[in-house]
Amino acid sequence: MSKHQPARTENLRRAIAQEAARIMAEHGIRDFYVAKRKAAERYGVFEGGLLPKNIEIEEALAGYQRLFGGESHAETLLAQRSAALHAMQWLAEFQPRLVGPVLAGTATAHVDVQLHLFADRAENVTFKLMDHGIPHEVGERRVKMNAERIVTQPSILFEMDEQSIEATVFARDGIRQAPVSPVDGKPMRRADAVEVEALLAGEQRTDYSLQPEEQRTASGLQLTARGIANSEQITADSQKRSAPSGCQL
Repeated sequence: MSKHQPARTENLRRAIAQEAARIMAEHGIRDFYVAKRKAAERYGVFEGGLLPKNIEIEEALAGYQRLFGGESHAETLLAQRSAALHAMQWLAEFQPRLVGPVLAGTATAHVDVQLHLFADRAENVTFKLMDHGIPHEVGERRVKMNAERIVTQPSILFEMDEQSIEATVFARDGIRQAPVSPVDGKPMRRADAVEVEALLAGEQRTDYSLQPEEQRTASGLQLTARGIANSEQITADSQKRSAPSGCQL
């Protein structure tokens, strides 16, 4: 193997991660696997070992949104987090927790605000929605608790402040163990209303103009793009190794 091959492979992985991030941001694709497969096809890659990890794609997505989302992304995230807090305060008896991209700050305009609720019965949540005349849909969501255990939990979809909210309902003691994150395989981060309030307070003080650190990131992305200018050769090398086989309150 050429001594230049590891660098080429790393450049290709980075390029696929950045393309997957662009696809997720611009086309509303929520599934990391689908996005990375589409990105890999763009570069003619069919070898699973060359695909980036989900966390690499999330990091690329955060960078993409800082560089290209600008004020629009900041406003979208502010609206999503504000709606999340409103819903959490209204559903306070179910000990709501914010999870997912809206908490992480990588949400696009296409994603639902994701909440975890804890109740004796999922019907307790739906009864409250019905009592207040809030349209909703009841469904299911599969969540991974550990490497061996995947469970199906009730989920409820409704709207709050013109934002789509998906609430997954767990048993009362489910608050003790968070599901595994699809991003890094670690226990999913959960935030209560106090933490979400703090996030919103920080956002209202944030200047979203491009900072020097982000300018360096932009330069790095440009350098990566130059490195991928030789992607035809990289793609050829990789192909030699493998063949294609609601109501508002």
